[in-house]
Amino acid sequence: MRFCIVLFLVVIQSNAQEVLDTLDNPRYFEDQFYVGLSYNFILNHPEGSNQRNLSYGLQGGIIKDIPLNKAGTRAIGIGAGLALNSYYSNLVADVLNDDISYSINDDITRSKLETHLLEFPLEFRWRNSTADEYKFWRIYGGIKAAYILGARSKYDLGDISEGFKNTDLTKFQYGLTLSFGYNTFNLHAYYALTELFNGNASVNGEVLQYRPLRIGLIFYIL
Repeated sequence: MRFCIVLFLVVIQSNAQEVLDTLDNPRYFEDQFYVGLSYNFILNHPEGSNQRNLSYGLQGGIIKDIPLNKAGTRAIGIGAGLALNSYYSNLVADVLNDDISYSINDDITRSKLETHLLEFPLEFRWRNSTADEYKFWRIYGGIKAAYILGARSKYDLGDISEGFKNTDLTKFQYGLTLSFGYNTFNLHAYYALTELFNGNASVNGEVLQYRPLRIGLIFYIL
């Protein structure tokens, strides 16, 4: 969460940028910091598996705004950021001699898969803002690519607690994004087009085909 705190401190002191074109008409760039919080749904559960506890996601970064028209109501946004996502379920990952195995255990106290990602959002942006009005409606849709920097599986069963680095995940991931709302507060959704696991992981003979769906809030701050 440290990077989110740093972003909030920087954002407070940031202002919208305004430049003039050769015709002296005001043009502006909605370069923005973003911070988001989501609930992470797990789609495509194997038989007998279900989601538990609060699966959450945190994201933060900056987006460069490239206007497509003189009014600035349409633009492309290109950005970079970091994200942390946790998935809780009754799917238990264990490791023995570098071999990772999976089982379903309804008696488990807690089982978590946590990922740390470097993200690259690309958005087509529509808004009704002007160079002098920073409170406006927006609809941003696009695609987000991500690279998993690291992942960890952990489970708690009574007095037993085990955790290890999980390498069974798809390193490069991407999905569709949609954000809409007014001013700072916006609803945000991400639907993964790639599976979370790399195809080598299975449970009870069934290949794990987890696909994340994240729904939450995203805050755009100039």
